[in-house]
Parts: sequence; structure tokens; C-alpha cells
Amino acid sequence: MGELSELFAPNRIAVVGATEREGAIGRAIMDNLIDEFDGEVVPVNPKYDELFGLQCYGDVGETNADLAVIVVPPKVVLPAMKSAGEAGIQNVVVITAGFGETGSEGAAREQELRDIAEEYDLNVVGPNSLGIMNTDVGMNATFGPDMALDGNMSFMSQSGAFITAVIDWANDEDIGFKDIVSLGNKAVLDEADFIETWNDDPDTEVIIGYLEGISAGREFIDSARDVTKDTPIVLVKSGKTDAGAQAASSHTGTIAGSDAAYEAGLEQAGVIRAESVQHLFDTARVLGDQPLPENKDVAVITNAGGPGVMTTDAIGESELKMADFTDETLEAFSESLPAEGNIYNPVDIVGDADNARFKEALDVALADDNVGMALVLTCPTAVLDYNQLAADTVELQEKHDKPIAACFMGGERVDAASDVMKDAGIPNYFDPSRAVDGLEALSKYADIRQREYDAPTEFDVDRERAREILETVKDRDETRLGVEAMELLDAYGIETPTGDIVDDPADALEVAENIDGNVVMKIVSPDILHKSDIGGVKVGVENEDVYDAYEDLITRAKNYQPDANILGVQVQEMVNLDDGVETIVGMNRDPQFGPLMMFGLGGIFVEILEDTTFRVAPVSETEAEDMTKEIDAAPMLRGARGNDPVDIGGITETIQRLSQLVTDFPAILELDINPLVALPDGVKAVDVRLTVDPDEL
Repeated sequence: MGELSELFAPNRIAVVGATEREGAIGRAIMDNLIDEFDGEVVPVNPKYDELFGLQCYGDVGETNADLAVIVVPPKVVLPAMKSAGEAGIQNVVVITAGFGETGSEGAAREQELRDIAEEYDLNVVGPNSLGIMNTDVGMNATFGPDMALDGNMSFMSQSGAFITAVIDWANDEDIGFKDIVSLGNKAVLDEADFIETWNDDPDTEVIIGYLEGISAGREFIDSARDVTKDTPIVLVKSGKTDAGAQAASSHTGTIAGSDAAYEAGLEQAGVIRAESVQHLFDTARVLGDQPLPENKDVAVITNAGGPGVMTTDAIGESELKMADFTDETLEAFSESLPAEGNIYNPVDIVGDADNARFKEALDVALADDNVGMALVLTCPTAVLDYNQLAADTVELQEKHDKPIAACFMGGERVDAASDVMKDAGIPNYFDPSRAVDGLEALSKYADIRQREYDAPTEFDVDRERAREILETVKDRDETRLGVEAMELLDAYGIETPTGDIVDDPADALEVAENIDGNVVMKIVSPDILHKSDIGGVKVGVENEDVYDAYEDLITRAKNYQPDANILGVQVQEMVNLDDGVETIVGMNRDPQFGPLMMFGLGGIFVEILEDTTFRVAPVSETEAEDMTKEIDAAPMLRGARGNDPVDIGGITETIQRLSQLVTDFPAILELDINPLVALPDGVKAVDVRLTVDPDEL
């Protein structure tokens, strides 16, 4: 794959499948290009010598084009691509559908397309694409009805229909774009390729997109991390409520619905996830036009008490906070505001405030070093000129170089003022919560710009021993492993209690006698996942009771599930749970992002409480430590209510070691360590279960 700059700025475009027939896609693309494209348009159709008054070629290889837009029947696409490749045309947009989205025959055709692209080093958009646009050169190589306005955002979408709707709306809202691409099936070029290209484009200030899936999740994370150091990325990802199609047998698999991987992956990538189309454009516009704040503290200047309270609530529900003014600022407000006003945040300058009072209050607030950004909130009054207030707001932002969001509430009287601010890059919203969302996006991106990403630690582990344990599934019908795989954790340096698995009561007693104190005994069967539910766990067993406990556990298991594969009983050192916290560390393999790590509060209620957090593996030390801070139960780990703090470092290292294990062995589909008991002086993995794909070993 070559550079993509020529894809969006070609000099000569060949339309393969051009026609003058009304209603044909080839006609729509030709019309769009002829109307506005700065370069040359070349029709390709062996049936004609001339189309649209232009010379028509029989083969794309004869056109000397630098971009080929292909809109011919599916079976003709591949020969056309070969001809383009042989002629040195590196950039191809395949509009035609009928590939991977249509079944096995289409999937095979799409693989052929991929092979041709690789053979000739082609940049291919699609297939099944609406096309691409570039407003700099007036290129509308789509079959959409409208051309986008010029702007500083570049936009990618997996839905062509969404692009046409967005352009129609954006044109009404005076919102412009630099590049637009309909990703289609992403057979060759995907979202990572485009964000890297737009990061190098000085005219793209913000990258936005609508995605239904991400082709290679880990690669996207790594690419986006580099991009977001310079260029913000804002995405809408659909399918948020989809719980996933696979049947999960681990706690992690049950809790980690398909959206959890996207939520974790996009956050790790530094991508801001929009919750709606409105949120997408609110966020993009503020990121493209506003300076970044130095802190999260907001000053609210308002002439309306009620909306001021609404704004305060919205800030309280966000990652922002209300700014605490310095004594000098409070003194300045005391001198300039009427007695009935409020000098504290939100600053109420009272309903009779004129333009001079508004301007002075905003000037004082922005001058305060404690203030990172401001929100100007106003309702219309007879003594306030909205147009003048807009001009004053623009002037003061230029003076202080701090982000400002405006909330000029009202109807038509706001329009002219809103236009004044929009021209200066200051967004105006009717709803205070949307204004707060905009400021929060700036704060989030300021944090993203400051991130440092450390590389995952490579621990010294016994990979061969781990492989031997995993390969035991090849000799059995069941692909799940339980506590019989505890040595897998030992091989990767994850500490486990002393113990062994036995299939005879006498052996159980021998193991117990070599362990200090009482023991825990558990039934061992890959067919019995929730051992506690059937009485398959006995805690605090004394040596003299081991024999009877063994027999009772076996009997309970057989009565519960007569056809269960019972491997024996685990006899294990007893871990004092009163001194620690039961946590869970797990992994579920996502089809697009790969291994998704989970950490949370563990024990028997993990699926009920779902106090968990996620990261895409491999996980670095910083990311693992952050996971221990994000769960609601984090204070318990750090010593709440006089309890001793547990070994956070031990938890962090366990997350990293398990991350390395599941990255090293793609055959592990899901895995739980539950509980991982965190104690003041260390951590111990008490139980494990995992599912293995033997074909991947």
C-alpha cells in the first residue's frame, strides 16, 4: 500500500462504468465530478466512443489516470483492477457491491480483490463504498446527491447512507469537511490507514467517524495513539447494546459484552467516543476551533439564576469542576457587581445586567489563573444586546486565549450573535449541558495530549510448560480447564496457594498433612463451573475430616451431574479472606480487539455486582495500575475504614502477567482467576478456569 495523498487529490479520474443512462450510479458519479472537480474526468466504457462530450475509453489501462472509480458488475471489477494495476494506477475506489457482504461467493471474490491489491500495491477503498470526497479540489467521487462544504474536519463512515444524511444536514448548519471517505467493506484500506493519512494532513484539524466495527483492534489502538498526540479523533461506534453472539462460560466472558472491548480500546487509543451524532459534531467543532484548557476548572458567568443551577449540575456530572476564584477575583466581583449578585461560582450578574457588566465579569473571570475555561450563559433581556455580547466574548477569548462555550438562550434573536461567535470558533448552544459537553471534550483531549504510553513488561516465564498444560485439551472432549490448570499460572509467575489435585481420599490426606493449618477442598470438573452452588467447596477442613470431605464432595458432584467428568478433588492451602479482598482478573478474546482484560471485585457475586474495568491486552504497568483505581471498590484495596491496604503492586503485576499469557497464547479464548485474593503482603490466585481452542495450539 502506498501513500494516500494522491487518493484525495488526483489530477485525472477514470470512471469505470460511466454511462449517460438516467438513474445509473455511473451517471451520478460522472455528473458529480463534471460539476465541480478541478482536474480531468475520463469516462471508461467499451460500448461508447464518447460520453458527456468527453472521449470514452474502452479500458482503464488506457486512461493515464491517477484514480480509478469502479462501478461495474461484480465479475468485471477484478479485471478492471488488474488493468489499473498493470497501467500503474495506484488508487482505486470500488463502488460496486456484491462482495463479502453477500455470502461465500462474494467473500471469495473479495479475497481475490485483496490479492490483486497486494500484487499491484493498490490503495483500494471499498468495495461496497459510496465513494470519496475532497473539498480542496472539488472532488465528489460519490453517487450522493450533494457536495460537502469546505472545512477542517475529515470524516470516515462505514455507512454510505449516513454520509449522505450528514452532508445534507451539515450543509444546512454551515459545517464543512476536508476529506470524506465511505469505508465500505474495508477489504484493503481501513480506519487506521485513514487516520494516519489525515494526521499528516495540515488542513485536517479533527478526524471524525462513524464505525460499525474495527478491522484490527490492537493495530488501530497503536496507530491512534500516535495520531491523537497531534490530531483529535472523535468517533460514533454503533452496536453499543449488543451483548455479543458467543456463548461465554467464564465470568469475564459473561460480563464483557461486545461493546466493552470498544469502550476500552477507544479509551486506550486516545479516541473520544461520541454518544450521538449531535455529540459527534458538537465535540468535533469545539476541538477544531478552541484552544485547550490548562485545567478542568470552569467559570460560569450568567444573568439567569435557574440556568446557572442547571449548568452547575451539568458540570458536577462531568469530569470538570467549578472553579474556585482567588481572593483578588472575588474582590473585583464585589466591587463591580450589585449587592444582590453572587460573586462566587456560578457568578450571577443579575437579570438587569447590561453589556458592560457582562464584559467586565467575563474579563475578571478569565484573568483568574484558577480558571481554565469559561461558559457565558445568558437569557434575553431588554437591556442586553446579544450581538454586542457576542463581539465582547470573541474579543475576550482572543485576549486571554482560554476556551469559552456560549449558551445564549433564545430563538431568532440569537442567530446573528451565534454567527459572530461561530466565525471566531466559539460554539453557541441553547442547552447548557451541551456547552458543558463541549468544554469537557477539550479537557479530555488536553489530557490525551499529555499521556505517556509505557511498553508492556516482558516477564521471564516458562512458555513451554504453559504450552504443555494447554495441550492437555487435545486428549479430551472438553476444551475447558479448571483448577487442574493451576500450574499454568505458576508457569507465568502468578502465585497460587500450596496444594494438589488427587483422585483418592488417602492421597488427599497426604497432601493436607503437608500443608500448615486447615485446608480448602474443591471438586475438580470442567463440567461443573459454579462449584459453590452445589456444595462443591469445603473451607477450613481439619486433617481428621479430609477423608470424609473427599467422599462427600465426590458424591455431591455425581448427584448434581451424573455424567460430569470428575477429575478429582483439589486440596489447597487456606487463604485468610478476612485479611484480604477477593478480586477477579480475567480475559475474554474479542473477535476484533483480541484479548480483553478484566479486573474487578471478585468472589461469588462477581456477575451480580459487575464492579469491573477493562483493557485490551497487552497491558502496560500504568494501565494495569489504573485498572485497580477505576472500580467502585478501589477504596477497599487501599485500606478503607481502618483496614490495612492490600498489595496493589501484586495485583498490578498479576494483571500484566496474565496479559502476557493470553497474548502469547491466542488459543486461550477466555480465562478467569477468581478469586485472586489480595492481601497486605501479596496476592494469591485461588481458582482458575479457562477455555482453549486446540486448533490454535
